[in-house]
Amino acid sequence: MNVQRWMARRESSWRQLETLLAQAEKTGLRSLSEGQVRQMASLYRSVSADLARAKGHGVSQAVIKDLQGLTSRSYSQIYQGSRRQEWQALGDFCRYGFPAVVQQSWGYIAVATALFVMGGLVGWWIAWQDPAFLTLVLGQGFVEEVKTSQELWTVSIIGIEPVASSGIMINNIGVSLRAILGGVTMFMSQGPLITPPGAFTVFLLMFNGLMIGCVGVLVAQANLAYDLWAFVFPHGALELPAIFMAGGAGLLIARGILVPGPYRRIDTFKRCGLQAAQLLYGIVPMLVIAGLIEGFFSPQTWIPNEFKYIVGTALLVGLVQYCRTQRPQANP
Repeated sequence: MNVQRWMARRESSWRQLETLLAQAEKTGLRSLSEGQVRQMASLYRSVSADLARAKGHGVSQAVIKDLQGLTSRSYSQIYQGSRRQEWQALGDFCRYGFPAVVQQSWGYIAVATALFVMGGLVGWWIAWQDPAFLTLVLGQGFVEEVKTSQELWTVSIIGIEPVASSGIMINNIGVSLRAILGGVTMFMSQGPLITPPGAFTVFLLMFNGLMIGCVGVLVAQANLAYDLWAFVFPHGALELPAIFMAGGAGLLIARGILVPGPYRRIDTFKRCGLQAAQLLYGIVPMLVIAGLIEGFFSPQTWIPNEFKYIVGTALLVGLVQYCRTQRPQANP
């Protein structure tokens, strides 16, 4: 190989890559156009091949060092730069993307919330009128224990906070996943029954509301209502909205299957499924935080109930404000 002729032919490519790298290092990879990024990647591959050829044909150390510098800088920009973009995309989703998808899904989340509240009101009304219904839903042993002990069952968490917290997270995430998957179908072994789209989501929301209504009656009759809701409010400010969002995601998927509109059913299902998945990305961190609060903060008896109500209120207000976040409009 004629080294001088080869270097003269390849020099322009090296300098082109160096120019692109200088711009990317100074103003960021995003300052390059899509075509320039593709050109940089192509030049990086060719310069890497040039480096291997230079080492095998006795090219001067100065040229080899120059090519090594170009390849290492290119690697940093192309691969590490893409990782930075991935982290930036994650940060953008947390800051603006999740609130946007919550706003987009607001109608479905509102329906899910209404179903839960309806179940709670029905459970409260029937349990208040008929004590037998209370034992039917919550179990006779549990009801009698609360009424005789005059103590909340939540004290059992104290001393096993890490185990309890992780168990709570797993349980709540499982409930959310079932609420979302119920938008497609669910197999209920008690039937046995395969539910139609959305039916299990509706059942899950109303049944959990029913249980909350019955628990409300039980603690009211045992004069433990103030203590229980002080326990529930800090983590419930995140946990319950997350469950409502999961229910809304399940209803959204069911709508995509049952009422595709003017589009093909599979296309509507894909679009609704993607939107539900984006909701799930935000729901899981909410449930993790709620599990930590429920395991380590809510059951602590040395924390005044009034402070727990204040924390719960602050978390709920903060969540509402966060979900109302709007992406700034780009200047024309």
